[in-house]
Amino acid sequence: MPPRRAAMWALGAYLLALGLIALWPVPVDQGASDFLMRSLRQLHRWGVPPWFNYGVVELTSNVILFLPLGALVTRILGARLWWGGVAVGFLLSVLVELAQLVFLPARFPSVIDVAANTFGAMVGALSALLLMARHETV
Repeated sequence: MPPRRAAMWALGAYLLALGLIALWPVPVDQGASDFLMRSLRQLHRWGVPPWFNYGVVELTSNVILFLPLGALVTRILGARLWWGGVAVGFLLSVLVELAQLVFLPARFPSVIDVAANTFGAMVGALSALLLMARHETV
């Protein structure tokens, strides 16, 4: 299967998973929050700085969640349109947050989530761009 076609299939699977995570009626970490908080307290006892808290974990998770989107869209669009991965990440993130605001009262839409998601898509897009450039020079 050509790489671009594989990226399209992967993007479809990714969007399905993202849709389930982003549009689940309750926060996806709701069942794991006790475990996460206990784990963070243990890490702090072991010397991890207190600033490494739930907010940092959530922000980092949002960045990581959108890395594949930026990378896959960039792979599909090509190096010339690498910024498309960032744009799609931003637009999709805004749509998700609006959907949470309007349709999911148990969810908490946030401008910070949009920024973190967009940053993740940008890192993914730039990573794909670097890999594509490296592949062309080999």
